[in-house]
Amino acid sequence: MHAALWISKTGLAAQDTQMQVISNNLANVNTVGFKQDRAVFEDLFYQMKKQPGAMTDQQNENPGGLQLGNGVRVVGTQKLMKTGAYQNTEQATDLAVLGSGFFQIELADGNTGYTRNGQFHRNSEGMMVTAAGLPLMPNIEIPENATNFSVGTDGMVTISTADDPEPQEIGQITLANFANAAGLQSLGGNLFKETGASGAPIEGVGGEDGLGQISQFSLEGSNVNVVEEMVNMITTQRAYEMNAKVVSSADQMLKFVSQSM
Repeated sequence: MHAALWISKTGLAAQDTQMQVISNNLANVNTVGFKQDRAVFEDLFYQMKKQPGAMTDQQNENPGGLQLGNGVRVVGTQKLMKTGAYQNTEQATDLAVLGSGFFQIELADGNTGYTRNGQFHRNSEGMMVTAAGLPLMPNIEIPENATNFSVGTDGMVTISTADDPEPQEIGQITLANFANAAGLQSLGGNLFKETGASGAPIEGVGGEDGLGQISQFSLEGSNVNVVEEMVNMITTQRAYEMNAKVVSSADQMLKFVSQSM
């Protein structure tokens, strides 16, 4: 069988995966706190017909040899943790991290999840929770009689009530950071999970130890660049077409050989 058929097949499969990554990025262009993915490619093993540096005679050596590649594969995806565009809102429970760091969320199984989505809500008990109802950690409970709710850049939460207009501290929102944030596992729902690749979380106060500050009445949008993704989509489509053309050309070559025998 013609080797080009199998090589182009790997190219078609790789470009198909690339298109899936691009489509997911574009689908989440308006998802708060979403981080763009990028497919990582690598070439497959080579058939060594002539070893580079092999002696061609007693005095001369082969400068390049004869090495034939066997295609490509997607070895992984990389999460790009650059910050997205910030937008101002009029919702007091909307928070954004200006810099590095993640909000900590208590998952349903008791473990801790991490997110850049600061679009929090207030549940029936006054707790700050995500859109899925998962509580923010440390837990912040806003009393029913609170007339003013404020979050400082260091995460300190203060309220005032009609009976007592003086600010009262009710807790502090802390952030977590990782040595390799790109190594976090995506869980969906704007949540990430710690892995061996990410390293252990480093918890701290906003504005200290390299952590970003917290901004109230703000949200961080998706970091997907639509124009860049459109260019990548065109490039991927053309690469797919060229690999398909190789399949067609290899088929014609085999057809010529079979008809000539």
